[in-house]
Amino acid sequence: MSIELPSICCTAFSGVTIVASGSLQHVITAVKDALDDRDLAQLLLFDDSTGKPIDVDFRGKTDDVLRRWGEPLGDLPVTEANQQPARRVGRPKLGVVSGEVTLLPRHWEWLKSQPGGASVTLRKLIDEARLAGGIQSRIRASQEAAYHFMTAMAGNFPCYEEALRALYAGDSDRFRRCIDDWAPDIRNYIERLAADAFA
Repeated sequence: MSIELPSICCTAFSGVTIVASGSLQHVITAVKDALDDRDLAQLLLFDDSTGKPIDVDFRGKTDDVLRRWGEPLGDLPVTEANQQPARRVGRPKLGVVSGEVTLLPRHWEWLKSQPGGASVTLRKLIDEARLAGGIQSRIRASQEAAYHFMTAMAGNFPCYEEALRALYAGDSDRFRRCIDDWAPDIRNYIERLAADAFA
């Protein structure tokens, strides 16, 4: 039976050693094949995009573990609440969502005077702000991912707090010096998570 799992890339650690890395399905299958129940109880999985732990119930056979993960993604029974509405004749929906915006009169006057009107101008301003903030967002997401993993796996390592300060200060040299003596798999995974943290 084919089981569809969330498209999560993750890494499994047994102690300070990486056991498997890749798609969730690959990691679950690899660790079930490689480890016994006692070792599985000590196993920790981390989401490669967030650095946060992933809770997996490894009881039973590999198919049982995969099935438990796949269940929330299964087809919902057709009900009135989730039934697809009939297609309407006319212009297709373009994904535009209306909402309420509260502005001062001078803001509305300025928006009305712009080419394309208020909606077009607001969309352009938001897109420009998203582009400008994109780099900062990537830096912040990378810092947070490294922080989550470091807190879970390296909280009692030497220079842990100094490494965190260097991470958030954007000091890559000091950060790498702080984590240089850590277990190789831990250090390498942290460096991977923190790859975008240093502009």
